[in-house]
Amino acid sequence: MIPRAQIIALTAAALSAVALPVALLRPSATPAVRAQHALPPLSAPDEPPLGHVFGRPLFTAPGGESETLPADAPQLTGIVGRLGSDAVALVRTAQGTSRSLAIGDSVDGWRLESLSIDAALFSRGGQRARVPLPAADPETMAQ
Repeated sequence: MIPRAQIIALTAAALSAVALPVALLRPSATPAVRAQHALPPLSAPDEPPLGHVFGRPLFTAPGGESETLPADAPQLTGIVGRLGSDAVALVRTAQGTSRSLAIGDSVDGWRLESLSIDAALFSRGGQRARVPLPAADPETMAQ
């Protein structure tokens, strides 16, 4: 037979298991208090915060086409490898020779800072130049 103390403990546990959820789910007067401190409804701003982004063309350099490169900046002829791990830039120097550069390498005083899918960023002193890949010739692509 079960001792009397255990029967009392089991009965108290069963009653609290039923009574506690009922007490917590019971509606109370707190929603009326919350209604007094309600926030005003949200309204949309007149212009989206990124409106300037929607106004510029999709596939152009951030500085626009008016950004001119220094005359002695290396010409980017291609990017080979996986960006972020082993990519190298293929460049044509001012003398007309071709070289491959890893990030951190220099040519003609210009240091390769970073590579993206369509451009390379070079720096020399306080000067920076974003050199894009040359545009593909449609006649060459058709052949």
